[in-house]
Amino acid sequence: MQNNPDERRIEIAGLDYIGFLGANDQNIKKVAANFECTISARGHYIILKGEKAEVDQVEKVFTELILLFNRNDSLQPEDIDVVVSVVKQDMPFKQPAERNGDWPAIIYTKDTAIKPKTGGQLDYVQKVDNNDLVFAIGPAGTGKTYLAVALAVAHLRDKFISKIVLTRPAVEAGESLGYLPGDILEKVDPYLRPLYDALDDMIPQEKLQKYIQTRIIEVAPLAYMRGRTLNNAFLILDEAQNTTPGQMKMLLTRLGINSKAIVTGDITQIDLGRNLESGLIQVQSVLKDVPGVDFVYLNDQDVVRHRLVREIIKAYDSYNHE
Repeated sequence: MQNNPDERRIEIAGLDYIGFLGANDQNIKKVAANFECTISARGHYIILKGEKAEVDQVEKVFTELILLFNRNDSLQPEDIDVVVSVVKQDMPFKQPAERNGDWPAIIYTKDTAIKPKTGGQLDYVQKVDNNDLVFAIGPAGTGKTYLAVALAVAHLRDKFISKIVLTRPAVEAGESLGYLPGDILEKVDPYLRPLYDALDDMIPQEKLQKYIQTRIIEVAPLAYMRGRTLNNAFLILDEAQNTTPGQMKMLLTRLGINSKAIVTGDITQIDLGRNLESGLIQVQSVLKDVPGVDFVYLNDQDVVRHRLVREIIKAYDSYNHE
């Protein structure tokens, strides 16, 4: 005989039923395999019947799965496994120290799920969720730019914004733009290439070209931002350590209504002249107490490239502090 029998309905009206439930309700069956309570789909509802404590758990599972499905337009088997595991272990969602890297995807590509892989990266994603302006500061390989682009693409997909603007300062490390062939856009293309590469990974080529042609996605050098107001947009400033304080202020004051921005940079890789202050260093003091602005500091523990990258960063840090 069951203790505290309970019946509950979870509304799924408005969802793509086949996408959410899976062919032949396979997603429901996958959840049900982990619990003793009865789970079934009827019309606009998922019906749960069983012991109250377990029904509470299954309700948490489906609540999280609905959020995931609305964000990603799909459910992967590994998503269900992770959510069930978190709920059954009574762990809170979005806690870096306890999720062990198994966090929901930001977006899915044809090859992989793009998701936080470290506690620092999860902190980064959460701060972007909760603030309109986030500064991500850390060394190479920590996913600063890649995650920023993924978050922007997810916001565009979910229609939270209608435009993505990605920009970088064209500051050369020991080279001169004047010696490069072509017009100004061709000259700065090498500086913008990492942003295009990230977009290529996340958006099918035909759709990406359409977005660029219609200026739904714009990739441009920082100098092209002056005098503009960006409404309903997601703005990314990459390599921000190479902005001057004036350029940083100019860029940040482009933000318009219903816009978000991520500023990324590595303050150990400044290519400005010796007499120029980095806008990324100054802004940490200027905006530290402004509501809606937050900072995330990534380190060698957040490096997700080849294992040697982490060791290289640690070696340079040690050498510079000797």
